[in-house]
Amino acid sequence: RNIVGERHPLLTAASEHLFQAGGKRVRPLIAILVGKATRKLYGHEDVTSEHIRLAMISEMIHTASLVHDDVLDDCELRRGNSTVHSMYGTRVAVLAGDFLFAQSSWFLANLNNLEVIKLISQVIADFADGEIAQASSLFDTNITIEKYLDKSFYKTASLVAASCRSAAVFSDCTEGEKSLMYDYGCNLGLAFQIVDDILDFTQTEEELGKPQGQDLASGNITAPAILVLEESERLKHLLKEDRLQSEGSLEEALQLVYENNGIEKAKALARHHGDKALSSLEVLPECEEKASLQMMVEYVLERIS
Repeated sequence: RNIVGERHPLLTAASEHLFQAGGKRVRPLIAILVGKATRKLYGHEDVTSEHIRLAMISEMIHTASLVHDDVLDDCELRRGNSTVHSMYGTRVAVLAGDFLFAQSSWFLANLNNLEVIKLISQVIADFADGEIAQASSLFDTNITIEKYLDKSFYKTASLVAASCRSAAVFSDCTEGEKSLMYDYGCNLGLAFQIVDDILDFTQTEEELGKPQGQDLASGNITAPAILVLEESERLKHLLKEDRLQSEGSLEEALQLVYENNGIEKAKALARHHGDKALSSLEVLPECEEKASLQMMVEYVLERIS
């Protein structure tokens, strides 16, 4: 709250609304856990003030991206609360997101670490890349699983990966240790996104807070559908030619994904990235923080078990 500042009452009110909306605060927690665990490699017990500031910046950047996401998707609700643009209008929402990005960049610069500045600055560019990649591939039945993972990296995993590596930077880790922490964050973020995309197919409207199959209906083709496109010409037709416009086409498309084991294939992909994330943690000493980072992977995968 103090970081956001008090120069602009309307933007401050919008930001306050965002931070009070709850959320799990997973990203700052991961940054602190990686910071603590990597510090223990060198005989230190606690994190530095830089680690704490990094955690706050990661949450600010994530929150800013959500505000812009909600504008792009025209969402009325987020975490069960009204979105900024539904309360204050699109103009204020866009400015509030820009304001948070700018403020986080300012605090990032004040960390005085060029490697971390480069890492986290890239994340903000990646968000835009991810949104553009998604918008340009709507109803594109030629999308590959590699392109999907690239898009998922830009939209979700990039911030987690950069935060984890940055935490290792502030712990004065070796290049190898920093790379492993980046890999952990990258694969955890990818597993999280794949699981999220699976739930769009498997959860009820009540559980999702939006209609089932909403991603597919809007043309955003995700892992469960991509993994069956090769073997289902009918699904290709429904997405490419019909664009799910005819009556019952969405229900038929969802059914084709189920029947061709798209859900199981996507679950296997999520577990693959979860396992890769776990293997990156082997470099860390046995400690509570390492166990918590391992549990974070289990928590993500448990949602599809």
